[in-house]
Amino acid sequence: MKITNIEVFLLTEWRNFLFVRVDTDADISGWGEAGITNREWAVAGCLRHLESLIVGQSPFNSEHLWQLCWRSGFFPAGQILSAAIAAVDIALWDIKGKALGVPVYQLLGGKTRERVLTYRHLSPTPQESLFANARQAIEEGWEALRWEPALVEGAIHDPAFAISTGLEQWRQMRDLVGQEVALCYDMHTRLAIPDAIRMCRLIEEFAPFFVEDPVRSEHASGYEKLVRHCSVPLAAGEQYANKWQFRELIEKELIDYARVDLCVAGGITEAMKIAALAEAHLIDVAVHNPIGPISTAACAHFNTAITNMGIMELPRLPGETMSSAVATSCTWRHGYLTVDDSPGLGIQVDVDRFEQFVYRADQMPSVRKQDGSFNNW
Repeated sequence: MKITNIEVFLLTEWRNFLFVRVDTDADISGWGEAGITNREWAVAGCLRHLESLIVGQSPFNSEHLWQLCWRSGFFPAGQILSAAIAAVDIALWDIKGKALGVPVYQLLGGKTRERVLTYRHLSPTPQESLFANARQAIEEGWEALRWEPALVEGAIHDPAFAISTGLEQWRQMRDLVGQEVALCYDMHTRLAIPDAIRMCRLIEEFAPFFVEDPVRSEHASGYEKLVRHCSVPLAAGEQYANKWQFRELIEKELIDYARVDLCVAGGITEAMKIAALAEAHLIDVAVHNPIGPISTAACAHFNTAITNMGIMELPRLPGETMSSAVATSCTWRHGYLTVDDSPGLGIQVDVDRFEQFVYRADQMPSVRKQDGSFNNW
């Protein structure tokens, strides 16, 4: 079996998506998805460069092809190229599973669990909606919820407002859902280290499942100061592209949950290595999965197979994204995602329906500080 073609699909529904189909001469195709939302043209350009490297190669040699795509340009891959490699890599695992008639999780070592714990997104504003949505989520069966600090009207980040509002939200949320529901708090890399320390210490009493991305990811050593001053479980890594970027946080044990994004960090092949590195330090994996149904399927198989799975992000349930074009065999019930024994990733794609999802290039939301300067969204 040889790879014959790579086709890229740029699509828009509730957000932008980049899907990749890898075709073979055995009439078996695999599907992958790339991360880095709102930089799809850049990722698509990388995929054009990669096509000539992998056409004619065996899809079963996924490790070799990963190394070839990563290193053959001389300069090590960054996030954009890594996202392109991720889409191809996920598609190759899909092909291998289909060719062998087994689900992808079997190729990764088989099941270590029957179901995967997931968490739901909640919007922090307005507060009435935050708590109403939390009540609804509990009624639907969710066992874990996540929200982020509120912004001042006009998308302005004010640390004092974020901290005071966040603290009050934590009090009310814990009173609302009790102690049994896991609560995750995503600071979205917005806070300076002193503000992050203050926020983390103030909410310790409410027993967060984890506090995510309290500070920017570019300076991993910043977490050393953070962990000296607070004891909440910390999660980070969704912006990282490879095991080398994760290494400092993991080896120095500065985080409790590694936020691996399969569609950014080199696909299933690289994510398995990051998970193994984390396991050696008793760190669990909390997969970052904010995009489409192919990502969700890949993450579900990955989490079914690894030993140190902590929790999985799930902004949309199976069948809620592009349902007319993409069908998945994943099912969700009472807070948990389950995969069946369908070959590959267990997804079916109707390319003819993609015309309903015309791509619209866009930018991420823009957040400012009180003085008008830029701040991370």
